[in-house]
Amino acid sequence: MAQINVGIIGFGTVGAGTVELMLKNAQIITDRVGAPVVVKKIADLDISSDRGVAVDPELLTTNAMEVIDDPDIDVVVELVGGLDKARQFMLLAMKNGKHVVTANKALLAEYGRDIYGAAREHEVHLEFEASVGGGIPILGSLEGGLAANHIQTLVGILNGTSNYILTRMTREGLAYEKAVKEAVRLGFAEDPPRLDVNGTDAAHKLAILLSVATGAPLDFESLYREGIEALSPEDIQFAGDFGYQIKLLAIARFGDGWVEARVHPAMIPKNHILANVNEAYNAIYLEGDFVGPNLFYGLGAGRRPTGSAVVSDIMSVGRKILLRVKGPDHWVGRNQDSSGDIVVRPMDQLRSIYYFRFSALDSPGVLSKISGILGENQISVSSVIQKGRKTSGAVPVVMITHEAIEHDVFRAISRIDELDIVTDNTVIIRVEEGFPNGDTELEGRRLKAEGEKTRNLS
Repeated sequence: MAQINVGIIGFGTVGAGTVELMLKNAQIITDRVGAPVVVKKIADLDISSDRGVAVDPELLTTNAMEVIDDPDIDVVVELVGGLDKARQFMLLAMKNGKHVVTANKALLAEYGRDIYGAAREHEVHLEFEASVGGGIPILGSLEGGLAANHIQTLVGILNGTSNYILTRMTREGLAYEKAVKEAVRLGFAEDPPRLDVNGTDAAHKLAILLSVATGAPLDFESLYREGIEALSPEDIQFAGDFGYQIKLLAIARFGDGWVEARVHPAMIPKNHILANVNEAYNAIYLEGDFVGPNLFYGLGAGRRPTGSAVVSDIMSVGRKILLRVKGPDHWVGRNQDSSGDIVVRPMDQLRSIYYFRFSALDSPGVLSKISGILGENQISVSSVIQKGRKTSGAVPVVMITHEAIEHDVFRAISRIDELDIVTDNTVIIRVEEGFPNGDTELEGRRLKAEGEKTRNLS
Protein backbone atom coordinates (compact mmCIF):
# COMPACT_ATOMS: atom_id res chain seq x y z
CA MET A 1 0.00 0.00 0.00
CA ALA A 2 1.25 3.48 -0.89
CA GLN A 3 1.76 5.95 1.94
CA ILE A 4 1.51 9.73 2.23
CA ASN A 5 4.64 11.28 3.71
CA VAL A 6 4.28 14.49 5.67
CA GLY A 7 6.86 17.05 6.76
CA ILE A 8 5.99 19.59 9.43
CA ILE A 9 7.67 22.99 9.82
CA GLY A 10 6.85 24.39 13.24
CA PHE A 11 6.52 22.19 16.32
CA GLY A 12 4.80 24.60 18.68
CA THR A 13 1.31 24.34 20.12
CA VAL A 14 -0.50 23.53 16.87
CA GLY A 15 2.34 21.40 15.52
CA ALA A 16 2.34 19.29 18.66
CA GLY A 17 -1.45 18.90 18.48
CA THR A 18 -1.17 17.84 14.85
CA VAL A 19 1.44 15.16 15.58
CA GLU A 20 -0.47 13.97 18.65
CA LEU A 21 -3.63 13.42 16.62
CA MET A 22 -1.80 11.74 13.74
CA LEU A 23 -0.20 9.27 16.14
CA LYS A 24 -3.26 8.64 18.30
CA ASN A 25 -5.77 8.19 15.47
CA ALA A 26 -3.40 6.70 12.90
CA GLN A 27 -5.72 3.81 12.04
CA ILE A 28 -8.77 6.04 11.56
CA ILE A 29 -6.71 8.33 9.33
CA THR A 30 -5.40 5.38 7.28
CA ASP A 31 -8.89 3.94 6.81
CA ARG A 32 -10.42 7.26 5.75
CA VAL A 33 -7.60 8.32 3.43
CA GLY A 34 -7.00 4.92 1.90
CA ALA A 35 -3.30 4.79 2.77
CA PRO A 36 -1.09 5.39 5.82
CA VAL A 37 -0.27 9.05 6.52
CA VAL A 38 3.19 9.19 8.07
CA VAL A 39 5.13 12.03 9.70
CA LYS A 40 8.54 11.75 8.08
CA LYS A 41 10.25 14.90 9.40
CA ILE A 42 9.60 17.75 11.85
CA ALA A 43 11.54 21.03 11.74
CA ASP A 44 11.71 23.59 14.53
CA LEU A 45 14.39 25.86 15.97
CA ASP A 46 13.75 24.25 19.38
CA ILE A 47 13.85 20.45 19.21
CA SER A 48 14.71 19.84 22.87
CA SER A 49 11.60 21.11 24.74
CA ASP A 50 8.97 18.62 25.82
CA ARG A 51 5.81 19.00 23.69
CA GLY A 52 3.83 16.38 25.55
CA VAL A 53 3.96 13.98 22.62
CA ALA A 54 6.51 11.24 22.10
CA VAL A 55 8.27 11.35 18.73
CA ASP A 56 11.36 9.59 17.42
CA PRO A 57 14.30 12.04 17.83
CA GLU A 58 15.45 10.98 14.37
CA LEU A 59 12.45 12.84 12.91
CA LEU A 60 13.53 16.18 14.38
CA THR A 61 15.67 18.82 12.67
CA THR A 62 16.39 22.50 13.12
CA ASN A 63 16.71 23.00 9.35
CA ALA A 64 13.40 23.61 7.54
CA MET A 65 15.07 22.96 4.17
CA GLU A 66 15.50 19.32 5.13
CA VAL A 67 11.70 19.11 4.97
CA ILE A 68 11.29 21.22 1.84
CA ASP A 69 14.05 19.44 -0.14
CA ASP A 70 13.24 15.88 0.90
CA PRO A 71 12.09 14.12 -2.32
CA ASP A 72 10.05 11.57 -0.36
CA ILE A 73 7.84 14.15 1.39
CA ASP A 74 4.50 14.70 -0.34
CA VAL A 75 2.90 17.29 1.95
CA VAL A 76 4.58 20.18 3.77
CA VAL A 77 2.69 21.54 6.77
CA GLU A 78 3.64 25.16 7.55
CA LEU A 79 2.96 26.04 11.20
CA VAL A 80 5.66 28.61 11.98
CA GLY A 81 3.31 31.60 11.66
CA GLY A 82 4.37 35.12 10.75
CA LEU A 83 4.89 36.42 7.24
CA ASP A 84 8.38 36.46 5.73
CA LYS A 85 9.84 33.09 6.71
CA ALA A 86 6.52 31.28 6.35
CA ARG A 87 5.98 32.75 2.90
CA GLN A 88 9.48 31.73 1.84
CA PHE A 89 8.96 28.16 3.10
CA MET A 90 5.59 27.77 1.39
CA LEU A 91 6.75 29.13 -1.97
CA LEU A 92 9.87 26.94 -1.96
CA ALA A 93 7.85 23.88 -1.03
CA MET A 94 5.42 24.49 -3.91
CA LYS A 95 8.28 25.09 -6.32
CA ASN A 96 9.59 21.66 -5.28
CA GLY A 97 6.22 20.12 -6.11
CA LYS A 98 5.06 19.72 -2.52
CA HIS A 99 1.44 20.15 -1.54
CA VAL A 100 1.01 22.59 1.34
CA VAL A 101 -1.20 22.72 4.43
CA THR A 102 -1.13 25.84 6.58
CA ALA A 103 -2.89 27.52 9.51
CA ASN A 104 -1.31 30.89 8.70
CA LYS A 105 -4.21 33.37 8.53
CA ALA A 106 -2.02 36.48 8.35
CA LEU A 107 -0.06 35.18 5.38
CA LEU A 108 -3.16 34.16 3.42
CA ALA A 109 -4.97 37.41 4.21
CA GLU A 110 -2.09 39.70 3.25
CA TYR A 111 -0.30 37.65 0.55
CA GLY A 112 -3.01 35.27 -0.58
CA ARG A 113 -2.72 36.24 -4.23
CA ASP A 114 0.97 35.20 -4.27
CA ILE A 115 0.32 31.94 -2.42
CA TYR A 116 -2.71 30.92 -4.50
CA GLY A 117 -0.84 31.87 -7.66
CA ALA A 118 2.13 29.66 -6.75
CA ALA A 119 -0.18 26.71 -6.05
CA ARG A 120 -1.76 27.19 -9.47
CA GLU A 121 1.60 27.61 -11.23
CA HIS A 122 3.05 24.43 -9.74
CA GLU A 123 -0.25 22.48 -9.82
CA VAL A 124 -0.14 21.59 -6.14
CA HIS A 125 -2.87 21.53 -3.52
CA LEU A 126 -3.12 24.21 -0.85
CA GLU A 127 -5.35 23.58 2.18
CA PHE A 128 -5.95 26.05 5.01
CA GLU A 129 -9.07 25.12 7.00
CA ALA A 130 -7.20 25.72 10.27
CA SER A 131 -6.60 29.38 9.38
CA VAL A 132 -10.15 30.39 10.41
CA GLY A 133 -12.05 29.19 13.45
CA GLY A 134 -9.69 26.49 14.72
CA GLY A 135 -11.61 23.22 14.50
CA ILE A 136 -14.79 24.80 13.06
CA PRO A 137 -15.20 23.48 9.46
CA ILE A 138 -16.33 26.79 7.99
CA LEU A 139 -14.10 27.03 4.90
CA GLY A 140 -14.94 23.52 3.73
CA SER A 141 -18.61 24.30 4.22
CA LEU A 142 -18.40 27.48 2.13
CA GLU A 143 -16.78 25.56 -0.72
CA GLY A 144 -18.88 22.44 -0.18
CA GLY A 145 -22.39 22.33 1.19
CA LEU A 146 -22.97 26.09 0.78
CA ALA A 147 -21.26 26.48 -2.59
CA ALA A 148 -24.49 26.92 -4.58
CA ASN A 149 -25.61 29.88 -2.46
CA HIS A 150 -25.00 33.58 -2.66
CA ILE A 151 -23.81 34.39 0.86
CA GLN A 152 -25.73 37.51 1.79
CA THR A 153 -24.62 38.11 5.38
CA LEU A 154 -21.75 36.83 7.48
CA VAL A 155 -21.26 37.84 11.12
CA GLY A 156 -18.60 36.17 13.22
CA ILE A 157 -16.96 36.10 16.62
CA LEU A 158 -13.56 35.12 15.27
CA ASN A 159 -11.11 35.90 18.06
CA GLY A 160 -11.29 33.81 21.21
CA THR A 161 -8.94 36.04 23.21
CA SER A 162 -11.09 39.13 22.77
CA ASN A 163 -14.23 37.13 23.42
CA TYR A 164 -12.78 35.78 26.65
CA ILE A 165 -11.83 39.30 27.79
CA LEU A 166 -15.29 40.67 27.00
CA THR A 167 -16.92 37.72 28.78
CA ARG A 168 -15.01 38.49 31.98
CA MET A 169 -15.77 42.20 31.69
CA THR A 170 -19.47 41.47 31.20
CA ARG A 171 -19.94 38.81 33.87
CA GLU A 172 -17.75 40.29 36.59
CA GLY A 173 -17.48 43.97 35.73
CA LEU A 174 -13.70 43.73 35.36
CA ALA A 175 -11.80 46.64 33.85
CA TYR A 176 -10.23 45.92 30.48
CA GLU A 177 -6.65 45.87 31.84
CA LYS A 178 -7.53 43.38 34.59
CA ALA A 179 -9.41 41.11 32.18
CA VAL A 180 -6.37 41.08 29.87
CA LYS A 181 -4.09 40.09 32.76
CA GLU A 182 -6.43 37.21 33.61
CA ALA A 183 -6.49 36.07 29.98
CA VAL A 184 -2.67 36.07 29.85
CA ARG A 185 -2.38 34.29 33.21
CA LEU A 186 -4.74 31.50 32.11
CA GLY A 187 -3.04 31.06 28.73
CA PHE A 188 -5.87 32.46 26.60
CA ALA A 189 -3.74 35.38 25.40
CA GLU A 190 -0.19 36.28 24.55
CA ASP A 191 1.49 39.06 26.53
CA PRO A 192 0.61 41.56 25.15
CA PRO A 193 -2.28 40.29 22.95
CA ARG A 194 -1.99 43.19 20.51
CA LEU A 195 -3.23 41.57 17.27
CA ASP A 196 -6.08 39.89 19.12
CA VAL A 197 -7.48 42.95 20.88
CA ASN A 198 -6.94 45.52 18.10
CA GLY A 199 -9.05 43.58 15.59
CA THR A 200 -6.25 42.50 13.24
CA ASP A 201 -6.56 38.76 13.91
CA ALA A 202 -10.32 38.79 13.26
CA ALA A 203 -9.78 40.92 10.13
CA HIS A 204 -7.30 38.37 8.76
CA LYS A 205 -9.91 35.66 9.20
CA LEU A 206 -12.66 37.78 7.66
CA ALA A 207 -10.47 38.42 4.61
CA ILE A 208 -10.02 34.67 4.10
CA LEU A 209 -13.74 34.00 4.57
CA LEU A 210 -14.61 36.63 1.96
CA SER A 211 -12.11 35.28 -0.57
CA VAL A 212 -13.40 31.74 -0.11
CA ALA A 213 -17.05 32.84 -0.22
CA THR A 214 -16.58 34.80 -3.46
CA GLY A 215 -13.58 33.19 -5.12
CA ALA A 216 -12.13 36.66 -5.64
CA PRO A 217 -9.06 38.40 -4.19
CA LEU A 218 -9.36 41.02 -1.47
CA ASP A 219 -7.11 43.92 -0.53
CA PHE A 220 -6.64 43.37 3.20
CA GLU A 221 -6.01 47.05 3.85
CA SER A 222 -9.53 47.84 2.62
CA LEU A 223 -11.04 46.15 5.68
CA TYR A 224 -12.03 48.49 8.50
CA ARG A 225 -10.81 47.25 11.87
CA GLU A 226 -11.20 48.55 15.39
CA GLY A 227 -10.38 46.79 18.65
CA ILE A 228 -11.76 46.47 22.15
CA GLU A 229 -9.04 48.40 24.02
CA ALA A 230 -11.23 51.43 24.75
CA LEU A 231 -14.25 49.53 26.09
CA SER A 232 -15.17 50.06 29.73
CA PRO A 233 -17.37 48.18 32.21
CA GLU A 234 -19.56 51.28 32.22
CA ASP A 235 -20.36 50.89 28.52
CA ILE A 236 -21.00 47.18 28.96
CA GLN A 237 -23.46 48.00 31.77
CA PHE A 238 -25.26 50.64 29.71
CA ALA A 239 -25.46 48.18 26.79
CA GLY A 240 -27.19 45.73 29.11
CA ASP A 241 -29.68 48.40 30.19
CA PHE A 242 -30.67 48.85 26.55
CA GLY A 243 -30.99 45.08 26.01
CA TYR A 244 -27.66 44.51 24.27
CA GLN A 245 -24.38 42.65 24.75
CA ILE A 246 -21.04 43.87 23.36
CA LYS A 247 -18.99 41.53 21.15
CA LEU A 248 -16.04 42.02 18.81
CA LEU A 249 -17.65 41.17 15.47
CA ALA A 250 -16.38 40.52 11.97
CA ILE A 251 -19.20 41.59 9.65
CA ALA A 252 -19.74 41.20 5.91
CA ARG A 253 -22.90 42.14 4.04
CA PHE A 254 -23.12 41.85 0.29
CA GLY A 255 -24.70 44.48 -1.94
CA ASP A 256 -24.89 45.01 -5.70
CA GLY A 257 -21.28 44.59 -6.77
CA TRP A 258 -19.80 45.49 -3.37
CA VAL A 259 -19.38 44.11 0.12
CA GLU A 260 -19.55 45.88 3.45
CA ALA A 261 -16.64 44.39 5.44
CA ARG A 262 -15.57 45.50 8.91
CA VAL A 263 -14.30 44.37 12.31
CA HIS A 264 -15.21 46.33 15.45
CA PRO A 265 -16.98 46.06 18.81
CA ALA A 266 -20.74 46.05 18.38
CA MET A 267 -23.86 45.83 20.50
CA ILE A 268 -26.13 42.95 19.57
CA PRO A 269 -29.49 41.92 21.05
CA LYS A 270 -29.08 39.80 24.17
CA ASN A 271 -31.45 37.19 22.80
CA HIS A 272 -29.47 36.60 19.61
CA ILE A 273 -27.50 33.38 19.64
CA LEU A 274 -24.17 35.18 19.06
CA ALA A 275 -24.67 37.15 22.28
CA ASN A 276 -24.42 33.84 24.13
CA VAL A 277 -21.09 32.78 22.61
CA ASN A 278 -18.74 33.25 25.55
CA GLU A 279 -15.26 32.49 26.88
CA ALA A 280 -12.76 31.52 24.15
CA TYR A 281 -15.37 30.11 21.78
CA ASN A 282 -15.86 31.28 18.19
CA ALA A 283 -19.03 31.36 16.10
CA ILE A 284 -19.86 32.26 12.52
CA TYR A 285 -23.43 33.14 11.60
CA LEU A 286 -24.26 33.37 7.92
CA GLU A 287 -27.23 33.61 5.62
CA GLY A 288 -27.38 32.16 2.11
CA ASP A 289 -30.01 33.06 -0.45
CA PHE A 290 -31.33 29.47 -0.59
CA VAL A 291 -30.09 27.80 2.59
CA GLY A 292 -31.13 30.61 4.93
CA PRO A 293 -29.42 31.08 8.33
CA ASN A 294 -26.60 28.78 9.46
CA LEU A 295 -24.47 28.85 12.60
CA PHE A 296 -21.02 27.33 13.11
CA TYR A 297 -19.78 27.16 16.69
CA GLY A 298 -16.76 25.76 18.49
CA LEU A 299 -13.31 26.38 19.91
CA GLY A 300 -11.53 28.77 17.60
CA ALA A 301 -7.98 28.07 18.71
CA GLY A 302 -5.85 25.74 20.79
CA ARG A 303 -3.66 22.70 20.35
CA ARG A 304 -6.34 20.10 19.75
CA PRO A 305 -9.07 21.98 17.80
CA THR A 306 -6.58 23.59 15.42
CA GLY A 307 -4.56 20.37 15.16
CA SER A 308 -7.78 18.61 14.17
CA ALA A 309 -8.31 21.05 11.29
CA VAL A 310 -4.70 20.67 10.13
CA VAL A 311 -4.97 16.89 10.08
CA SER A 312 -8.26 17.04 8.18
CA ASP A 313 -6.46 19.10 5.53
CA ILE A 314 -3.59 16.62 5.38
CA MET A 315 -6.14 13.83 4.89
CA SER A 316 -7.87 15.80 2.13
CA VAL A 317 -4.59 16.27 0.29
CA GLY A 318 -3.74 12.60 0.81
CA ARG A 319 -6.96 11.46 -0.87
CA LYS A 320 -6.32 13.80 -3.83
CA ILE A 321 -2.79 12.43 -4.22
CA LEU A 322 -4.11 8.88 -4.35
CA LEU A 323 -6.74 9.89 -6.92
CA ARG A 324 -4.10 11.79 -8.94
CA VAL A 325 -6.09 15.02 -8.81
CA LYS A 326 -4.04 18.00 -9.92
CA GLY A 327 -4.11 21.08 -7.74
CA PRO A 328 -5.29 23.50 -6.81
CA ASP A 329 -8.95 22.46 -6.77
CA HIS A 330 -10.20 25.39 -4.63
CA TRP A 331 -12.02 27.97 -6.74
CA VAL A 332 -10.40 30.67 -4.60
CA GLY A 333 -7.05 29.44 -5.89
CA ARG A 334 -8.19 29.15 -9.49
CA ASN A 335 -9.81 32.58 -9.70
CA GLN A 336 -7.38 34.94 -7.99
CA ASP A 337 -6.05 36.37 -11.26
CA SER A 338 -9.13 35.98 -13.47
CA SER A 339 -11.70 37.65 -11.18
CA GLY A 340 -11.84 41.30 -10.25
CA ASP A 341 -11.02 42.26 -6.70
CA ILE A 342 -13.80 42.35 -4.14
CA VAL A 343 -15.04 45.93 -3.94
CA VAL A 344 -15.25 46.95 -0.28
CA ARG A 345 -17.73 49.73 0.43
CA PRO A 346 -16.15 52.75 2.16
CA MET A 347 -16.79 52.76 5.89
CA ASP A 348 -18.11 56.31 5.92
CA GLN A 349 -21.10 55.10 3.87
CA LEU A 350 -22.19 52.63 6.54
CA ARG A 351 -25.78 52.96 7.74
CA SER A 352 -26.11 51.83 11.33
CA ILE A 353 -27.62 52.49 14.73
CA TYR A 354 -25.15 54.07 17.16
CA TYR A 355 -24.54 54.18 20.90
CA PHE A 356 -23.03 57.40 22.27
CA ARG A 357 -21.73 58.06 25.77
CA PHE A 358 -20.97 61.70 26.47
CA SER A 359 -19.21 63.02 29.58
CA ALA A 360 -21.11 66.27 30.09
CA LEU A 361 -21.30 68.93 32.76
CA ASP A 362 -24.42 68.76 34.89
CA SER A 363 -25.74 72.15 33.86
CA PRO A 364 -28.82 73.59 32.12
CA GLY A 365 -29.18 73.14 28.36
CA VAL A 366 -26.60 70.38 27.91
CA LEU A 367 -28.94 67.84 26.39
CA SER A 368 -30.51 70.37 24.03
CA LYS A 369 -27.09 71.46 22.73
CA ILE A 370 -26.00 67.89 22.07
CA SER A 371 -29.34 66.95 20.49
CA GLY A 372 -29.28 70.08 18.36
CA ILE A 373 -25.94 69.18 16.76
CA LEU A 374 -27.09 65.61 16.18
CA GLY A 375 -30.27 66.87 14.51
CA GLU A 376 -28.34 69.23 12.26
CA ASN A 377 -26.48 66.15 10.99
CA GLN A 378 -29.59 64.05 10.31
CA ILE A 379 -29.16 61.92 13.45
CA SER A 380 -32.29 61.27 15.48
CA VAL A 381 -32.24 59.87 19.01
CA SER A 382 -34.21 56.76 20.00
CA SER A 383 -33.38 56.52 23.72
CA VAL A 384 -31.51 58.47 26.38
CA ILE A 385 -30.18 57.36 29.77
CA GLN A 386 -28.62 59.48 32.47
CA LYS A 387 -27.41 57.33 35.36
CA GLY A 388 -27.00 59.15 38.64
CA ARG A 389 -26.73 62.90 39.11
CA LYS A 390 -23.80 64.57 40.77
CA THR A 391 -23.74 67.86 42.67
CA SER A 392 -20.87 69.00 40.45
CA GLY A 393 -18.64 67.79 37.67
CA ALA A 394 -19.45 65.57 34.67
CA VAL A 395 -22.20 62.99 34.35
CA PRO A 396 -22.58 60.28 31.68
CA VAL A 397 -25.25 60.97 29.08
CA VAL A 398 -25.99 57.89 27.00
CA MET A 399 -27.95 57.75 23.75
CA ILE A 400 -29.08 55.19 21.22
CA THR A 401 -29.81 56.66 17.78
CA HIS A 402 -32.06 55.65 14.96
CA GLU A 403 -30.23 54.53 11.84
CA ALA A 404 -27.69 57.10 10.65
CA ILE A 405 -24.83 57.38 8.17
CA GLU A 406 -21.30 57.00 9.51
CA HIS A 407 -19.87 60.18 8.00
CA ASP A 408 -22.75 62.20 9.52
CA VAL A 409 -22.09 60.61 12.90
CA PHE A 410 -18.40 61.47 13.04
CA ARG A 411 -18.98 64.96 11.72
CA ALA A 412 -21.50 65.57 14.52
CA ILE A 413 -19.36 64.00 17.24
CA SER A 414 -16.31 66.07 16.26
CA ARG A 415 -18.39 69.21 16.85
CA ILE A 416 -19.85 67.93 20.12
CA ASP A 417 -16.43 67.03 21.51
CA GLU A 418 -15.35 70.66 20.99
CA LEU A 419 -18.12 71.97 23.26
CA ASP A 420 -16.98 73.38 26.60
CA ILE A 421 -19.79 71.40 28.31
CA VAL A 422 -18.22 68.08 27.20
CA THR A 423 -15.28 66.96 29.33
CA ASP A 424 -13.98 63.91 27.41
CA ASN A 425 -14.07 62.32 23.98
CA THR A 426 -17.39 60.68 23.13
CA VAL A 427 -17.54 56.89 23.18
CA ILE A 428 -19.11 55.49 19.99
CA ILE A 429 -20.22 51.87 19.56
CA ARG A 430 -22.15 50.59 16.57
CA VAL A 431 -25.35 48.62 17.13
CA GLU A 432 -26.15 45.56 15.02
CA GLU A 433 -29.83 44.64 14.84
CA GLY A 434 -29.89 43.03 11.40
CA PHE A 435 -30.73 39.59 12.76
CA PRO A 436 -33.86 37.56 12.05
CA ASN A 437 -34.99 37.03 15.65
CA GLY A 438 -35.77 39.01 18.75
CA ASP A 439 -36.48 42.50 17.43
CA THR A 440 -39.97 42.81 18.95
CA GLU A 441 -38.88 41.69 22.41
CA LEU A 442 -35.79 43.90 22.23
CA GLU A 443 -37.86 46.95 21.33
CA GLY A 444 -40.12 46.29 24.30
CA ARG A 445 -37.14 46.18 26.67
CA ARG A 446 -35.70 49.35 25.16
CA LEU A 447 -38.95 51.26 25.52
CA LYS A 448 -39.17 50.14 29.14
CA ALA A 449 -35.58 51.31 29.76
CA GLU A 450 -36.33 54.62 28.09
CA GLY A 451 -39.43 55.18 30.18
CA GLU A 452 -37.73 54.31 33.45
CA LYS A 453 -34.33 55.94 33.00
CA THR A 454 -34.59 58.92 30.67
CA ARG A 455 -33.62 62.15 32.43
CA ASN A 456 -33.36 65.65 31.03
CA LEU A 457 -30.30 67.70 31.76
CA SER A 458 -31.97 71.08 32.03
